[in-house]
Amino acid sequence: MKKGLLLAAVALGAPAWAQTCQPTALTPYLNINGTSSWAAKSSASLNAGSRVVLGPQPTSGSWSWSGCGASGSSREQTLKLTASCTATATYVNSCGARSTLSYQFNVWAPPAANAGRFIMVDQFGYLTSAKKVAVIRNPKVGFDSNVGFWPQKLRLVNSATGQIVKDNWWPNANWNNYAVDPASGDQVLYADFSDITVPGTYEVVDVNTGERSARFEIGDNVYRNVLMQAVRMFFYQRAGQNKTVGNAGVGWADGPSHVKAGQDPEARRFLDKGNAATARDLRGGWYDAGDMNKYTSYATGYIQGLLDAYLESPAAFTDDFNIPESGNGVPDVLDEVKWGMDWLIRMQNADGSVLSIVGEGGGSAPPSTITTPSYYGDASTTSTLAAAAAFAHGAKVFASLNNAALKTYADDLKRRALSAWQWAIAHPSVLFYNDAAHGNGGLGVGPIETDDHGRDMLRLTAAIRLYALTGDATYRPYIDGNYQTTQLMKDWTLSGVNAGSARELLYYASLPGATASVANDIRSRYQSLVTRSDYPSWGGVLGQKDAYLAFIGDQYIWGSNNLKASQGRIFFDDLDYKVSGHTADEVATAAGGYLHYLHGVNPLGKVYLSNMVSFGAENSVNRIWHSWFMDGDSKWASAATSAYGPAPGYLVGGPTNSQWSWDSGCPGVSAQCGSAPPAPPYGQPAAKSYLDFNTGWPLNSWSISEPSDGYQVSYIRLLARFVK
Repeated sequence: MKKGLLLAAVALGAPAWAQTCQPTALTPYLNINGTSSWAAKSSASLNAGSRVVLGPQPTSGSWSWSGCGASGSSREQTLKLTASCTATATYVNSCGARSTLSYQFNVWAPPAANAGRFIMVDQFGYLTSAKKVAVIRNPKVGFDSNVGFWPQKLRLVNSATGQIVKDNWWPNANWNNYAVDPASGDQVLYADFSDITVPGTYEVVDVNTGERSARFEIGDNVYRNVLMQAVRMFFYQRAGQNKTVGNAGVGWADGPSHVKAGQDPEARRFLDKGNAATARDLRGGWYDAGDMNKYTSYATGYIQGLLDAYLESPAAFTDDFNIPESGNGVPDVLDEVKWGMDWLIRMQNADGSVLSIVGEGGGSAPPSTITTPSYYGDASTTSTLAAAAAFAHGAKVFASLNNAALKTYADDLKRRALSAWQWAIAHPSVLFYNDAAHGNGGLGVGPIETDDHGRDMLRLTAAIRLYALTGDATYRPYIDGNYQTTQLMKDWTLSGVNAGSARELLYYASLPGATASVANDIRSRYQSLVTRSDYPSWGGVLGQKDAYLAFIGDQYIWGSNNLKASQGRIFFDDLDYKVSGHTADEVATAAGGYLHYLHGVNPLGKVYLSNMVSFGAENSVNRIWHSWFMDGDSKWASAATSAYGPAPGYLVGGPTNSQWSWDSGCPGVSAQCGSAPPAPPYGQPAAKSYLDFNTGWPLNSWSISEPSDGYQVSYIRLLARFVK
């Protein structure tokens, strides 16, 4: 009795905090490489060398860390993982109660030197229902012809559990009766594992020789994070954007570029540099490629391509790509479009004409340190027609969204499209060449003007887009009178080179009110070419014309990766417009070959995207030719040897069979030349004409390793078709 009373008295006398202070429940968040959206999870399987950011919540209170290299009191921890480990966070809330949270990381062992040399797979993986084929190569011609390989005893192994999924497995097909593929210089065999649909991480192993493929995933949505990085490339390309650590990652955070005195907010006319009255606010937009200039005619194509990517695959584009606009209720790809469109609006004059170019300063890294002034080129018919099409396309898409502010924006774009069209029709030959022969060279990189036929094609595209937007039949006579001058109709051509203009015609043929005879003519021609046995599309696939299942013929030219992506898109255009009658599965298999090529199913086993180790690639591009990520820079030159390397997700131009060589003065002009051109890329079969380098003069790497916003759009449109 007395004891019970005593205990009660002690309890009644206990301080309030001792009765109510409870540990706080913690929510784990992590972010791969600091560049993708946050995921509410506490574990991940990653390649060695991957970077992750840990950001558990709540955001208030005190934190301490141990394990995986985590330390200190900062809530957010950025880790570079080299081995499997556990990171433990201890949290103390405002009343002193402690909670702990553990992050578990399975870090795959670094790939062996022989991984992916001869057994080629898509290093990001395969959809569960997709066709899955490992391409096995035996080099016969080229720099690696002295290291032959012939498979002995193959296994498909679950990388996490060691389980043998397929054993005593032999390639079930070969290319062209073991002939040497002229594009690659390889003999090629195929090992099909389409029957494996259980999600997981796998690799193909040759038990007798020890050769193995890179690891890859099988799953329902293995490319989503890849798409995020590919779209985010445009965020890194933004001029004038403050790139915070939260959005850009610690490696690529930077202040806004080209916003200093005399730069984009007060850019002057190039042909009247000393006249302050010509200053214009032309901030925003995207760096075009490895150079930092902003070209109107090119940028309008990127805007339209991203709009098409959204229309073709709306479910793939969510609002969580970790750009500044994420979470605003608008798909992030359309936020990116609006960034480019807002710049295009600033480029338009009051009379409807549109300026041709903004020449940006370069040669310094990061971009915010650039101090050289910005200048703009005069308006031209070419840039104005291109802008008319982009304004019209944007007006139609933004008006379709359930968003009042964007509806108003769309109305303004429509007005601008009509104004640009009217000016261009009234001024059909106003040109800005940007070359010395015409007295206006030196702004940007090279000439930017097209020829009369090129302007006709821009006018045709603008007319189609304005007709689609307005339904006004007055645009039809120009379309109907000029569609036969396109490459599809006049030259009987359909390939990655003209995939975009051919699709514009298919789009017109699908519109209500399109002239029936013209629409039938377009569809008939497209069908005849997309199915021709001697053409790259179904003829290339069904005729097994490419050993690596991504036929583009002899077009391993500057930007061959762009042509690969564009050729892959043709199959989806065929499906979308119901031209040839091939099924969705047939289309996914055919187009998938081009995607897999870009993801490592090529004779170099190279993922042609930059710095993707953190996202599943074992052998991705380390170096790109870019004014920010320059050769020799200790922070950004190389993903393999620099502190950070280039930002993730840039698609490089790719193998360039006949359009690369060192400077004509080599070897005598510089010691950097060496005694002979590097081989590769020099003197190789077409598909091996690539080197992971970003050397400027005198090795002039840009035709091979420079990215481009145009390449990126083509790739995004192809990739998005495989993302849920």
